[in-house]
Amino acid sequence: MFGIPALGDIRIDQGTTGTGIDRMDDNTPNVWEEAYATGLSTGIDTVSGVSGGTNIEWTPNTPDGTTVRVAWSPDVGGKNGADKTTVATDGSVKSSGFDITVEASGEAMGLEGLTLYGGISQIENYQNDTAYNGDNEEMTVGAKFAIGRFTLGYQWSEEDTGRASTNTKYQNDGYGITFSISDDLSIGYNMYKSNKSTTTDVETEASSVQVAYSVGGLSVRLADATVDNALYATEATNQRDATTLSVALAF
Repeated sequence: MFGIPALGDIRIDQGTTGTGIDRMDDNTPNVWEEAYATGLSTGIDTVSGVSGGTNIEWTPNTPDGTTVRVAWSPDVGGKNGADKTTVATDGSVKSSGFDITVEASGEAMGLEGLTLYGGISQIENYQNDTAYNGDNEEMTVGAKFAIGRFTLGYQWSEEDTGRASTNTKYQNDGYGITFSISDDLSIGYNMYKSNKSTTTDVETEASSVQVAYSVGGLSVRLADATVDNALYATEATNQRDATTLSVALAF
């Protein structure tokens, strides 16, 4: 990343870290991880935008309390720095695309503790009518509000894959609430629902109760998580639960 006076910051990414709308895949408050990221393989599809390919992201200078980012990739489905030998999953379909994200804090809106954010993404698909007849489009909006020791948040997102047959669309809702018991101990609850529309609709739902404790160089985190219809499938094997414990010690 480098800065240009009067223009802002420029970041060049090789598809290895979250840029664009991908940094907003799930910004609901938690004390450890997202509801679907504590040891269970849920397969939930979230917004990712152009982050999968080499991209350039511009963060222009904006008023205090606001952040705007614009990311562009010439080939979202092509090879990236993380994998030089194989093409990404949709390499034969996705081409160029862009993301635009906006975030505003309470400083900009005159309401302490409130954060609003949102983003859009559009990626050109190779269209052949039989498989794809539209572009890949994503959007998301969300809000977080911190009051006292509580932080609450909600986020909605949607993806239209542009498929001509078995038209696939994902619509997601995420919720989170955390409570800081002390400076060292916090608890939280997260839920994330993702509805996949194809020839039939299937909703995957993940929830997680989390506890995080840290003192000195010791960090202990515990999550009790459940997922229904993992991988957008309704078989009994796709109903899962797990308890995950993480202990880290920094010297």
